[in-house]
Amino acid sequence: MTETDIYLYAGITGDFNPAHVNEAYAKNTFFKTRIAHGMLTAGFVSAIIANQLPGPGTIYMKQELSFLAPVRIGDTITARVEVLELLAEKNRVRLKTTCSNQDGVTVLTGEGLVSPPKASKT
Repeated sequence: MTETDIYLYAGITGDFNPAHVNEAYAKNTFFKTRIAHGMLTAGFVSAIIANQLPGPGTIYMKQELSFLAPVRIGDTITARVEVLELLAEKNRVRLKTTCSNQDGVTVLTGEGLVSPPKASKT
């Protein structure tokens, strides 16, 4: 996670919470430094869903998230997605979603529901 990542996300979303963009302010929080936006971290999960599992054409239907630990500038985040349940009759997949940092600390957990693209008939 870089400072640039945080500023770009703030600019795109309009979320300029000083906990993310103002070091002087953030020093006085219980985190003692700036932290990344939670939804920026959640975006790494979205990238896996869109690009790998299930992949291109997948439609996000629902996502529940719990933010368990702060993500700081310099952290390396790994997102994981695991299939919990296939709901074939509704063309839905229930997913376990997690992000962890370089120390193996889980920073985000959740559960998602997606609609994968239907297989083309060739």
